[in-house]
Amino acid sequence: MSLPIIDSFGRKHTYLRISLTDKCNLRCTYCMPQEDMQFMPSKWLMQADEIQALAEIFVEMGVEKIRLTGGEPLVRKDVGEIISGLGKLPTSLTLTTNAVFIDQFIGNLKEAGVNSLNVSLDTLNPERFKTITKRDHFSTTLAHIRLLLSEGFIVKVNVVVMRGINDDEVNDFVRLTIDEPNMHVRFIEFMPFNGNQWDMSKIVSYAELISTINNEFDFRQLSGELHDTANRFQVSGGAGTFGIIGTVTHPFCEGCNRIRLTADGKLKNCLFDTSEIDLLTPLREGKDVRALIYSHFEKKHFAHGGHVSFTEKQAKSDYEQNRRMIAIGG
Repeated sequence: MSLPIIDSFGRKHTYLRISLTDKCNLRCTYCMPQEDMQFMPSKWLMQADEIQALAEIFVEMGVEKIRLTGGEPLVRKDVGEIISGLGKLPTSLTLTTNAVFIDQFIGNLKEAGVNSLNVSLDTLNPERFKTITKRDHFSTTLAHIRLLLSEGFIVKVNVVVMRGINDDEVNDFVRLTIDEPNMHVRFIEFMPFNGNQWDMSKIVSYAELISTINNEFDFRQLSGELHDTANRFQVSGGAGTFGIIGTVTHPFCEGCNRIRLTADGKLKNCLFDTSEIDLLTPLREGKDVRALIYSHFEKKHFAHGGHVSFTEKQAKSDYEQNRRMIAIGG
């Protein structure tokens, strides 16, 4: 057993997020740039056996949870093989998806021991869905969320809240949690990445979200764990929960335990850190990558990849030096 991955602040990293692809069947504006998106050539991507090999190394180094992300992970032709292989590891497995293709993988997910999924859905309005995603898959997404619930999966709906776009729907999403015990909604503050036209004025803050929900519902805060990204709440008498991921105004860096592996095999020690280290090339050369992993996490900053506060004037240009969100992995 290898030594655990611990940074200079004493944070132990046990949660690996693996991006399978930068391709997606949707075109959400906060994730993809407004201009034409250039996707990675297939030869740049980690192959299924390479994903498995790196995952096994990370599990030996103490990883207890793996999440598959993208882009949209289910657009990969070999995703069933990847899910099956990772499902055999002694760690929990989950994924983040837009759920358009999820009906094709119910059996694969159950066989791999997946019992919880995150589904990205930013509106409950069909026309607005088309505006945000540039695609007409609203009815399919909603039907597949219901399918997942009926099959016994825990569903965490991720809602990126953007001022003037979907902030009037916050309480509609909270309402979804009242009667369904396996429904958990998480509101996410709009975050800055290359090409997504972010600025502070578009953020609906943690405090604003709490105020909006409090206007309609009585709710209580639930106890959490050190590594939680969301502060969780439950409406009085409700069966499910809602949470707020306040990356910008209410950060959770103190308990960070996350490791990010991009689809082209680059290691990121923070979502917002522009520095990366290539694991795929040395892996293909038959080299041991453990020393690279340890050294990269020894350099991890305490918060936000070492950048200035989001509220500083230069923050936008700093964060836009990072990859596009779709090229990192959600």
